[in-house]
Amino acid sequence: MAARNPGVEYDPSWFMDYKVNKPATFKRANELKTRRAVKKNYQIAWLLKAATCIDLTTLSGDDTFTNVQRLCYKAKHPIRRDLLEAVGMENRGLTVGAICVYPARVEDAAKALKQAGASHIPVASVATGFPAGQTHLKHRLVEISQAVDDGASEIDVVINRAYALAGNWQGVYDEVKQFRSACGPAHLKVILATGELGSLTTVYKASMVAMMAGADFIKTSTGKEGVNAILPVGLVMVRAIRDYYKKTGYKIGFKPAGGIRTAKDSCTWLALMKEELGNEWLTPKLFRIGASSLLGDIERQIFHNVTGCYAAHNELAMA
Repeated sequence: MAARNPGVEYDPSWFMDYKVNKPATFKRANELKTRRAVKKNYQIAWLLKAATCIDLTTLSGDDTFTNVQRLCYKAKHPIRRDLLEAVGMENRGLTVGAICVYPARVEDAAKALKQAGASHIPVASVATGFPAGQTHLKHRLVEISQAVDDGASEIDVVINRAYALAGNWQGVYDEVKQFRSACGPAHLKVILATGELGSLTTVYKASMVAMMAGADFIKTSTGKEGVNAILPVGLVMVRAIRDYYKKTGYKIGFKPAGGIRTAKDSCTWLALMKEELGNEWLTPKLFRIGASSLLGDIERQIFHNVTGCYAAHNELAMA
């Protein structure tokens, strides 16, 4: 297993003069959508890979133990067994990457996974006043510690957008460093809320600062912004990851989240990772997709590839 990113001392020279070429970035992002087509058995392989990288998510005000329990069962059995048998993958132990819930539902998720015999699937918790982050720092730190105590092994935190928009990168760094300390052994996924950062250059700077402060993953969005995971933003973030790796030797994970709903979308994001960072990043340890409805479409596409027809709603289990 690759060594965990310890972070580095704050050094604005790593990012302060960086400028993103917006037209070139959008051109490259559009190429990813149109240039690579994956068909037939290769498509099934890509979709199964995507399923293993999903952070299966429920972040609703009406979440209960029952729907968290259902989500956890789906996490253990993301694709119908007969479909896996048809493609020779029934004995590979395929699961999603993690379950992602609110802090108050972490104990429910841990309990449900244990009941399902799937305690090895990580529980991720959003924290730090998600999604806005507009609570006092001491409360955000307590929320992280409580989620870890309740059984979360991954924490998805939000950065202080007011600091980022004001160019107070030292402030962003200091807070994320405290979040990392509060996480202890739990892995830290830092949400940049890119739809609220104003420019691709700011996205790059926020990415670099989060990694310098000790992020294990950087994540595009909360899923609650007006603009969530889009390819140009993802391209800027993975290139920041590549730059950080070249400087430090530490591999940082990437998580697009929000608005990724179709199997075709998931293949495009996999292509981004493969072409920009290489096959080493095509693993749940370094790539996750935050989604709630995506898994259903992936399963429908696999059903179609195997049977030649599309599944009715009652033929696939709800996530």
